[in-house]
Amino acid sequence: MSVWEQIYTAHLTIGGSQITWREIIGNGFGMASAIGGMRRKVWAWPVGIVGNVLLFTVFAGLVFGMDDRAPMLGQAGRQIFFIVTSLYGWYVWRESKNKGSTGEAVIPHWASAKQRLGYVIAWGAGVVIMHWVFEIIGAGWPAPWWYFWCDAWIFVGSLLATYAMARGWNDFWLMWLAVDLVGVPELIYSKYYPSAALYALYALLVAYGFTQWLRASRSRDVAAREMEAS
Repeated sequence: MSVWEQIYTAHLTIGGSQITWREIIGNGFGMASAIGGMRRKVWAWPVGIVGNVLLFTVFAGLVFGMDDRAPMLGQAGRQIFFIVTSLYGWYVWRESKNKGSTGEAVIPHWASAKQRLGYVIAWGAGVVIMHWVFEIIGAGWPAPWWYFWCDAWIFVGSLLATYAMARGWNDFWLMWLAVDLVGVPELIYSKYYPSAALYALYALLVAYGFTQWLRASRSRDVAAREMEAS
């Protein structure tokens, strides 16, 4: 066995299930990125990218014949788009921090009604399209009828949430909750237990992060009204 094969297959055995170190470490980077995002730190984006690369190798294992667990097309594919979207978010937050008078990477605020309608339509249309794509790719794989609908929901919702985070919309926390509600059961079904545990922790972090961004956006609104009054 080559060095790369040893790295790829390195794992822990917990409760009779083998869990690769790539899945554990990748999810660790993901959690660190989520905490950085909550604190509006620019470093959250490159840290998240490292986790995306590691998790892609985990979820794409079945596609490459390296794993016998249930196919996770949405989970694998979204890691690629996460990297692209994260590069955008990294650039936006860094430029905002360098140019802004407050020195903050992003100022939390709600999406406008038009923007909200746009991402709701995009989410619905995206789920229908990606379900069709995943069914074609996964034809013949042993998966229940609902499986690719869940994969499509997670895939599209995750991309939109990452984009919304880059834009500084409070909405992105609620979008992540909607993703987690579907993602945790699917990951448990597919035996990706570390990722399922991380998603459950994400839900708690998301709820807390939402309150922090909401407080920051309200403080911004109060300050703006005070300036207008003066």
